[in-house]
Amino acid sequence: MARGKLRIYLGAAPGVGKTYAMLSEAHRRVERGTDCVVAFVEHHERPRTEVLLHGLEQIRRRDIEYRSAVFAEMDVDAVLERAPAVALVDELAHTNVPGSRNAKRWQDVEELLKAGIDVVSTVNIQHLESLGDVVEAITGVRQQETIPDEVARRADQIELVDMSPQSLRRRMAHGNIYQSDKVDAALSNYFRPGNLTALRELALLWVADRVDEYLQQYRGEHDISAPWQARERIVVGLTGGPEGRTLIRRASRMAAKGSGSEIMAVYIARSDGLTSASPKELAVQRTLVEDLGGTFHHVIGDDIPSALLAFARGVNATQIVLGSSRRKTWQYIYGPGVGATVARESGPDLDVHIVTHEEVAKGRGLPIARGARLSRARIISGWLAGVGGPALLTLLLHGMENGPGLANDVLLFLFLTVAAALLGGLTPALASAAVGSMLLNYWFTPPTHTLTVQDPENFVAIVIFFAVAVAVASVVDLAARRTHQAARLRAESEILSTLAGSVLRGETALDALLGRVRETFGMESVALLERQSDVEPWTCAGSVGPAPVARPDDADVDMPVGDHMALALSGRVLPAEDRRVLGAFAAQAAVVLDRQRLVGEAEAARRLAEGNRIRTALLAAVSHDLRTPLAAIKAAVSSLRSDDVAWSDADEAELLAAIEDGADRLDHLVGNLLDMSRLQTGTVTPLIRELDLDEVVPMALGGVPEGSVDLDIPETLPMVAVDPGLLERAVANIVENAVKYSPGRERVMVAASALGERVELRVADRGRGVPDEAKERIFEPFQRYGDAPRGAGVGLGLAVARGFVESMGGTLDAEDTPGGGLTMVLTLTAAPGQVRAGPVPPVHISS
Repeated sequence: MARGKLRIYLGAAPGVGKTYAMLSEAHRRVERGTDCVVAFVEHHERPRTEVLLHGLEQIRRRDIEYRSAVFAEMDVDAVLERAPAVALVDELAHTNVPGSRNAKRWQDVEELLKAGIDVVSTVNIQHLESLGDVVEAITGVRQQETIPDEVARRADQIELVDMSPQSLRRRMAHGNIYQSDKVDAALSNYFRPGNLTALRELALLWVADRVDEYLQQYRGEHDISAPWQARERIVVGLTGGPEGRTLIRRASRMAAKGSGSEIMAVYIARSDGLTSASPKELAVQRTLVEDLGGTFHHVIGDDIPSALLAFARGVNATQIVLGSSRRKTWQYIYGPGVGATVARESGPDLDVHIVTHEEVAKGRGLPIARGARLSRARIISGWLAGVGGPALLTLLLHGMENGPGLANDVLLFLFLTVAAALLGGLTPALASAAVGSMLLNYWFTPPTHTLTVQDPENFVAIVIFFAVAVAVASVVDLAARRTHQAARLRAESEILSTLAGSVLRGETALDALLGRVRETFGMESVALLERQSDVEPWTCAGSVGPAPVARPDDADVDMPVGDHMALALSGRVLPAEDRRVLGAFAAQAAVVLDRQRLVGEAEAARRLAEGNRIRTALLAAVSHDLRTPLAAIKAAVSSLRSDDVAWSDADEAELLAAIEDGADRLDHLVGNLLDMSRLQTGTVTPLIRELDLDEVVPMALGGVPEGSVDLDIPETLPMVAVDPGLLERAVANIVENAVKYSPGRERVMVAASALGERVELRVADRGRGVPDEAKERIFEPFQRYGDAPRGAGVGLGLAVARGFVESMGGTLDAEDTPGGGLTMVLTLTAAPGQVRAGPVPPVHISS
């Protein structure tokens, strides 16, 4: 059976019309004769959406009882039994009620798709798992109901349902989305213009990336290599020279002119030794392009123009930014240059921008290569000048009636020998000297057309020519070798200097160091391997690049570091002279790995020290705060057991009350100490379930004096997803702390309200308040602000409360109470789909 197709209406925000668009699509399909049913659609009492349900077949829902309430969920079995061609399933990210067939609705949809049923569904951008942190940072609300991004990416069709923030807010104000009693809170919180604009941009960018994936897949399936200018992608070609920063900034300005443009900086390294770029400058340029929102790429290729164009076409780029050549005028004899070659071969689909900069025509610097190795083009040029040049010169001179004379002929042939040495090195120069000597002898030395030399002076001239040519060629070649070696040593010293600087700065990013090794030597992948002993298998401590090797024996190059560690490189075999620098990198990699582990051990030691500090503070607290109630209990018990005094009933009752009060204080102190210990060791595991605040908060007030708290918990509040026990302990600690610091007969106000998908519980007192700089310090263990008496506790109440609240996904913060005092704001997440409606007035309770 073929798998069904999934179509998703993706909403930029709640209320943009996803369900309406889905139902409209269903009516169009029904009119075309498609067997389409409604498996689950929630209209949320929106009249226009509810009207669209008329005329569509609706599958009955399954009622599930949970915690004395009945919830209607999609009946997967009924849909499978009905077996329609298309099923409408609303709210793809919905969490099913416990007892359902699957935990999440997207899992129900997966079953329908496997059964060959096409599904049309809806989801909002904030419900994608990868965007949870971003949405929380924008809106302040953490989405509890999410779906894996892969579920949405596997969809056969994704249609964005969008609306401008102003239009959406108008719909909200007209009551088309939420009921009138919730409109004001929604507009002032989640549906603020800034929030909606940011969510809209997130949705547009996510869909654009998805469309780009479809486009790349299509181009790959149809072998399309020519760029399609559907989106501006700007490739910046870097040489590692100082002009790179100018090119990156210029490309960034170009990208800023078109929304959605993308910058990709690429450095192409040759595969024949150390790269010619400055590692320090490349690192700076990598940071710059990433700061500007682009990406940095490292590509290996001997033919730089071809590699650059292949990369640009591979990423479907539309523009290439290159810098004007740094060559001096005479250096163009080696070729037209990268910029001119790329511009010539780019074709009509790639625009090439040549950007001027301060380094134009100042010289490219000395090429850094291994030994005196020259490029193939230079070697061919040397042979042409050394062998072909004398032949052409002979034809030219032989065609003259009156030649310049033997002396001048010798100088002309000597010039060609020097040119061959400059271009191709020693071997073409020696060949040029030999060929030139023979041609001089045969064509220009009497008797001509023979290799015999009649005049001894001519013989001496030819011998001297050959000797001078060989000497000049040797000197030129030696100078070239020394130049290359000096340039190479300069590159090595710069690399080692950068490496030493990273050591002094204490850089501990192993991946960054391995990436630098990969870029420096032009490798495909680099891995740092280690093992415990000679018989243990190798493990990878860090790697960069695709498909790193698992053993040093499988690598193209391996550099041992000690007895049980090795740096393994894949891509090509390195020459011996490169291994010296590689050894420095390997030693530094081992140092960085050790430093990372030391940092981890230091963090563990810090946690132990923090535990020791807490234990020390605990002992200090126990020495007084626990002994005080024990002393009171012992004194009361001793008095009751004394035979010397005849206690009245009232006295006995007072002594028993003192014993009970001391025992309660001990129980409270020990409970807080145990709770703090659980939080420190990370053993607090909340058992989340949905409940009403009015079920928990009144129970948390049992430890405060009667009449000291005013409670305002509206019955219209949505349910919250919390652990009842942890919430009760947290609220009890907060309220007891507020009562403790409230002056005289001032009551503490405990009020709750709903703000969008959040529920806030505020505990306000009229005490002296806390300065802003101390508001965070009061949540630390064993902290008591101001002149709190020693009997007021050990300073754990608020620390325990915040720990419990954060373990449930909430927050606890301190604010100033208007008119004086301190307000504790406890924020919880409303249970999804459990917002209660109805004009029920709030209930006011005095405790």
